Amino acid sequence: PLAWARAVGALLGERYGFRGTAADYQRLDSSLLHAVLRRRRGLPILLSVVWLEVARRAGAPVYGVALPGHFVVGFGEAAEQVLADPFDGGRVLTGADAELLVTGATGAPPDPSMTVPAEPLDVVLRILNNIRAWAAPRPERSDVALWAVDLSLLLPAHPARLRHERARLLVERGEFTEGAQALEEYADLVAAVDEDAAGQVRAQARAARARLN
Repeated sequence: PLAWARAVGALLGERYGFRGTAADYQRLDSSLLHAVLRRRRGLPILLSVVWLEVARRAGAPVYGVALPGHFVVGFGEAAEQVLADPFDGGRVLTGADAELLVTGATGAPPDPSMTVPAEPLDVVLRILNNIRAWAAPRPERSDVALWAVDLSLLLPAHPARLRHERARLLVERGEFTEGAQALEEYADLVAAVDEDAAGQVRAQARAARARLN
């Protein structure tokens, strides 16, 4: 596993210059694979996707590892696992390095469950969550937020609250009829477990329809 980690890092990190910087967190294209391939810059999870696909095609025993706040790649079985950080050019992480990443994000020591292979659907959802997080403080890019939510809703498993977020985005974009309808549908879904919350959502739907007048 260590030889694989070093070889892939030498190829992608050293030879081709794939890595990340703090400024990449402020760019939408850091979460878009085609742009990451072109710029050779991106967020940890997108750079990890590049590492995964190149290493997998070469025959490496590789998988994604969703450490809290910082996605990395793992090589080998659990007993001999080697972690590498594509955001840092593929640098091989020591146990202390991994612990520092985890404690920096959570304030707690790492748990063995944090280094298990990430499921592909979880990777996709995490990427879309990053795009939503980028768009959240940028109301002028509500189109991007809506696009990311719509894609998230296509996944087999997604949080129900995304339906409320989609409805809210539609209202914010001035699509009051469609937004109100989406709010009403979400209220019907919520009513089965929390009638009070459903009532609040229905009130939001009425407010959205009132803005049509």
